[in-house]
Amino acid sequence: MIVLLVEQALEGPKLVDVLDEISSRLANLDGPEKVRSLVEKALSQNISVSDVVEKGLRLGLQQVGAKYEAGEYFLAELLFAASILDEVMQFLKPRLDAAELEKKGTILLGTVRGDMHDIGKNIFKMTAVAAGFEVSDLNVDVDPERFVQESKRINPEILGLSCLLTTALPEIKVVIDMLNESKIRNQVKVLIGGNAVTKEFAMEVGADAAALNAVEGVDFCRSAIKP
Repeated sequence: MIVLLVEQALEGPKLVDVLDEISSRLANLDGPEKVRSLVEKALSQNISVSDVVEKGLRLGLQQVGAKYEAGEYFLAELLFAASILDEVMQFLKPRLDAAELEKKGTILLGTVRGDMHDIGKNIFKMTAVAAGFEVSDLNVDVDPERFVQESKRINPEILGLSCLLTTALPEIKVVIDMLNESKIRNQVKVLIGGNAVTKEFAMEVGADAAALNAVEGVDFCRSAIKP
């Protein structure tokens, strides 16, 4: 009887502990094997995939973002965290049930014309997917017309424009102007990101926000898409 009571008392903390450990291991960049092993442990304890993603992986990634903002982590650490998350999400993919993971909204994403860089875009994409967003990625060097066409086709709540090169910055305004000309600008929030962008530039070109890192970008998407 005593043993049974002890087991019952420990059962709740166990479930919480494994999720805390997932977030902690990811935040500490302990590698995909260790994180995946903990994810498998959580699933074996009948913890839902949504809880693993929301209360484990997503919180760990938020901690990575906080360390990056504090100057404790740099781009190399962000890339490694993204690779860990990508590998674990690939493992979880067959288990992701649309009915179980509530989609928070749709993001259309791409790097603007004239820019072939995708590192920041890909980090944001993986962070957004882990947070429950559906992301349609147009890749790099995307023509303004394609952003508009795809916005009309899939009707995303967020359009994410990535730009690393200052020479490609004018392309952001081209896209926004074309959205206005097509009379769909008021139907989508425009989020810009990348090393070339600033908050001031976002205001100048009529974007809704500029994100200086992936976590800030996902936080904006959450606030912009409210139930």
